Amino acid sequence: QVQLKESGGGLVQAGDSLTISCAASGRSFNTYAMAWFRQGPGREYEFVAALSRSGGAVYYSDSVKGRFTISRDNSKNTGYLQMNSLKPEDTAMYICAVPASSATRAQSISSMTLAQLRELNWGQGTLVTVSS
Repeated sequence: QVQLKESGGGLVQAGDSLTISCAASGRSFNTYAMAWFRQGPGREYEFVAALSRSGGAVYYSDSVKGRFTISRDNSKNTGYLQMNSLKPEDTAMYICAVPASSATRAQSISSMTLAQLRELNWGQGTLVTVSS
């Protein structure tokens, strides 16, 4: 089973940029797709972005498209989420996730049911707070 640890969150102002990281251990990170989700205050889990195992295919939610960039460095077993033009509504706990199966495609993660999401490996999250 993979272990995931996010880092890099913090307090920023609206319009600022921030990059958060997700360090993976326990199995071959480069054989699995990865994704970022977020959960804002009083809100449900929200899909943010997903990336194929090679990094060649990316998928974003409409709310972050054009502002956020998901990437990965398989040599470091680490995934990243670069966030630009941050808005107060981006305030959330950001959590990375990796599927349990290497056959799971990045595209499918964006539309997973709650039951399917429970099967993902999750990190603990890193808090991003954007002040206005």
